[in-house]
Amino acid sequence: MELLRKVSAEHPDRAAFVEVDRRLTFAQWDRAADGVASFFADRGVRPGDVIALLVPSSIDYAVCYQAAMRLRAITTGINTRLGPPDIASILERTRPRVVIRDTDLDAVRAAYTYEPPVDLPRVEPDDAVAIVWTSGTTGMPKGAVFDHRNLRAVAVGAGAMGARYDVRLAPLPFAHVAFMSRPWEEIDNVITTVITPTPWSAVDALRLMVRERVTVGQGVPTQWRLVLDHPDFARRDLTSLRIAGTGAATVPPELVREMEQRLGCPVVIGYTSTEAAITTGTVPGDSPEVISQTVGRARVNVELDVVDDDGRTCPAGAVGRVRCRSEAVMRGYWQDPDRTAEVLGADGWLTTGDLGCFDERGYLTLVGRRSEMYIRGGYNVYPAEVERVLSEHDAVAQVAVLGVADPVLGEIGVAFVVPAGTPADERSPALDDLRTFCQAALADYKAPDRLVVVDALPLTSVGKVDKRLLAEHAALAADG
Repeated sequence: MELLRKVSAEHPDRAAFVEVDRRLTFAQWDRAADGVASFFADRGVRPGDVIALLVPSSIDYAVCYQAAMRLRAITTGINTRLGPPDIASILERTRPRVVIRDTDLDAVRAAYTYEPPVDLPRVEPDDAVAIVWTSGTTGMPKGAVFDHRNLRAVAVGAGAMGARYDVRLAPLPFAHVAFMSRPWEEIDNVITTVITPTPWSAVDALRLMVRERVTVGQGVPTQWRLVLDHPDFARRDLTSLRIAGTGAATVPPELVREMEQRLGCPVVIGYTSTEAAITTGTVPGDSPEVISQTVGRARVNVELDVVDDDGRTCPAGAVGRVRCRSEAVMRGYWQDPDRTAEVLGADGWLTTGDLGCFDERGYLTLVGRRSEMYIRGGYNVYPAEVERVLSEHDAVAQVAVLGVADPVLGEIGVAFVVPAGTPADERSPALDDLRTFCQAALADYKAPDRLVVVDALPLTSVGKVDKRLLAEHAALAADG
């Protein structure tokens, strides 16, 4: 609260948030948060209570989050694209004092002008401030809890994506860790956050980048592909961009080169998990090959390690479990000490669930989730490694690889491919061609055994490929 008070006094008229047809200055944000804090207090919210935001990314979301902080309450954002069972599970486990839905937003906006609470509680650095939910691709979501000290550490480790007075495009849902863990950094750097409408579209993203003179563009590789392919792209002025960020999926080096050439700015990639908030990233000047094959090096004040099953550090090139330790790591899972103990040690080291390896320079390459690794004829296969190679094939626009049961080999690899043309196009790749291409770079047992050509890959609520749905698809195809 004190930080926003300070920045709003120094930069009262600078925009803090921009939507398609609304904007909010830092001074207005500060004032509105006071009013909505009164609105929440009138509804019985006290320190330690949970406020659930079941609304899309918006100015109102940001105001409610800041208002909750002023009451020492905890905000749990709930992605509106989650299914009813996930939402019900989150509400049951958090038992929020207040739930804000779309139907409540008129009342929230009316509260912007309410008188501030007479007595605001003193906020402490170790007060829990946010619960951020995992995407739930392997079961019900888990809630990572962050405090104010965590948020400050995220600000210190923001890297190349954060600079003073940036204008930053925000394509991910506000319920994602990319927003929930970053208020300190955004306020301290006086950053303007430009909110893309839900659902995301290339035309909206392109229009807002031009209109608001965005300096930091963000998007998963699929989103950047759609932006570059939009028929209006060549006529749009994007010279304000100083950097473009991507991640959450394999990025072909050809896409990195095209982005740098056509956007006219450096491209960086970052990696983290919901539980870690910040982990690694590349920096401007890293080559397209580094950006496509690695996720960079550890961020400032982040310790990073790759260990074997006995907890020993792996040598360069050896695959192991990725661990990290920093002040930005979550305090634990919401009211779930058993699952917390499975990933977070008493020494502060977080085991991410990802598998990877270091090169001699300290760059980390991810080879997949531990839960996604499959064993083909006794050999371990890491899907991300195979996807990285296949994404460079001329006939492949997007690819996802996963293992499925096989009566002879135990498991085999299935490649789901979005072709560079259409599924009926003569450019659609053939399985033999992909296997030959893959075997030129990897061991022969890592080449996919089956090919499924699709129009698009299904995505989770945060834009990652939904491999749970693909696995169901593969199982149905095998049964048929």
